[in-house]
Amino acid sequence: MAGPKNPPFLNGVPELLVLQCLRERPMYGYELVQAIRAATGEHVVLAEGVVYPVLHMLEREGALSTERQTVNGRSRIYYALTEQGGTRLADLADTWRQLTTVIAGVLGEPRHA
Repeated sequence: MAGPKNPPFLNGVPELLVLQCLRERPMYGYELVQAIRAATGEHVVLAEGVVYPVLHMLEREGALSTERQTVNGRSRIYYALTEQGGTRLADLADTWRQLTTVIAGVLGEPRHA
């Protein structure tokens, strides 16, 4: 049986999920993939090939900082949210909430205050 597939309309969601997960603590790439999977109850499953480009873009734009650490003999790059990343997360979360409210209205679902 094939694993879950993400709907194509989720294009902006990886960035939001990455920032939200890193709000809790710094993580390395594979750990972040697993954290997103767990946080969404496996409804959103992002491959490393999706997460790493998002991490690199966010780092280039100053939303994340990095630190290389050696753990059990393995070198890993840990990503952490910067102040700019926290602001970006708040803005994206706000946009997401507004958008989901509007879409729910279009679908005929009751709006929540």
